[in-house]
Amino acid sequence: MKKITLLVTIALCTILIYSLFNTTNESKKPNIIVFVVDDMGLMDTSVPFITDDKGNAIKQPLNDWYHTPNMQSLADKGVRFSQFYAQSVCSPTRASLLTGQNATRHHTTTWINPSENNGGKFAPNWNWQGLSNESTTFPKLLQTVGYKTIHIGKGHFGPLESEGADPTNLGFDVNIAGGPWGRPKSYYGRNHYGNHDKYKVKDKPLTHNIPHLEGYYDNDVFLTEALTMEASKEIEKAANQQQPFLLYLSHYAVHAPFDSDPRFAKRYEHADKSERAKAYATLIEGMDKSLGDIVNKLEQLNIAEDTLIVFLGDNGGDAPLGKNDDIATSAPLKGRKGTSWEGGMRAPLIVSWAKPNSANPSQNQLPISTNVINTQVATVLDIYPTILAASSITNPNTQVIDGVNLAQQLTGNINTERDNSFLMHFPHEHRHSYFTSYRLDDWKIIYHYNPKNNKKVKRYQLYNLVQDPTENVDLSTDKPEKLQQLMQAMIKALESENAQYPINRNGKVLTPVLPSVELI
Repeated sequence: MKKITLLVTIALCTILIYSLFNTTNESKKPNIIVFVVDDMGLMDTSVPFITDDKGNAIKQPLNDWYHTPNMQSLADKGVRFSQFYAQSVCSPTRASLLTGQNATRHHTTTWINPSENNGGKFAPNWNWQGLSNESTTFPKLLQTVGYKTIHIGKGHFGPLESEGADPTNLGFDVNIAGGPWGRPKSYYGRNHYGNHDKYKVKDKPLTHNIPHLEGYYDNDVFLTEALTMEASKEIEKAANQQQPFLLYLSHYAVHAPFDSDPRFAKRYEHADKSERAKAYATLIEGMDKSLGDIVNKLEQLNIAEDTLIVFLGDNGGDAPLGKNDDIATSAPLKGRKGTSWEGGMRAPLIVSWAKPNSANPSQNQLPISTNVINTQVATVLDIYPTILAASSITNPNTQVIDGVNLAQQLTGNINTERDNSFLMHFPHEHRHSYFTSYRLDDWKIIYHYNPKNNKKVKRYQLYNLVQDPTENVDLSTDKPEKLQQLMQAMIKALESENAQYPINRNGKVLTPVLPSVELI
């Protein structure tokens, strides 16, 4: 009898231990790294994102100019997206990234000048204050399930003295180097990253530019490296605490000023390009080294299998290779940052586990194919629901999201349930001004509101991006039915997201006009 009792006890203990082990595995949350590169366009890498009609990568001349082996390694381990869309300037993308809402909905529709409202003469009453403590963000939601949330690098979520100026108001436990600034004054430690006395405006030093990096000043550490070193320290702290972490590593690179990173200058010194173009290439390579260093740190700490990496650029490229509207910057795509064309709206996106292992419980929650190019439309709005799904968090009923969970696309498949569209609404003045771009399946429309009543501004442009990815053949006159169809879809999308419109000099709100209506 004692023997039977002992056997039963052993069996029950075994079941209990197995149950506890499985529960631990099932409830384990993955670490998440969101690696954001400022102003990195689709072509600013040696990794080809452009594909042929069969989905095979086609290497472009710019891919031979840049050197990003760590991006290539990440792409080999995961899925890269050839048609990933973001806003054409930074603050709208960053607010959308954290909230899952389109800029049309949250109304931060242009970049935020830290010290003055820069909406423009004909702009609506837009959300210059950006995100606030009341905003629902994925860092806040991750905090509720035990994540340590870390912000390192560029913030640019709100102007000076706003709640959004401090990332700790938006769900981050730690903030290093994040503030209202969209760029550094310098990448060099010897210049204190722009905080040096030599950077003065009316004899007042800019002591508020990039915060929290004073320890690197006298060592002259390049800004990209300093942020990477801080990120590595925070990763190690979280790992030692055995706490799941979110690292939002947002590099100031590769935004101007185009300071040359001396660690990589030798590779480009004899190239037949401008000094600014060479410096830009070193910024790209320094960013890539940062990615490699972060992955190496995960490997050293034996947490790479448990860490999801989302790598993205925040808008189209701004490489100093040509004029504002020259295709040289994003060739073969047309346009650059701040424009309505594809080169202004498309950026790289790679999603991967730092070390793929199909037996890992975290990876079972979000399986990701290896070395796959997904050619379906994806957007910055999709990252919020994807991160929530990976960490088993339900979106609050109070938060409307405009994105789609990328889980199905990450398996290498096409998501037949999603709407292959992207609405890019810009009621402001910039390189291209007062426009809406709308992508729907193979087609794209660009609509100009023209508050200045400039007769040279063409109201409608229509392109078939499959047949004409470089946007050289405007079909708005030849395809009136398709133009009407896309305009109706665009207006419906604008209305559903409560869009704000430009206002002309007579105070009239300029809502979109269908082609069949008499134009005023």
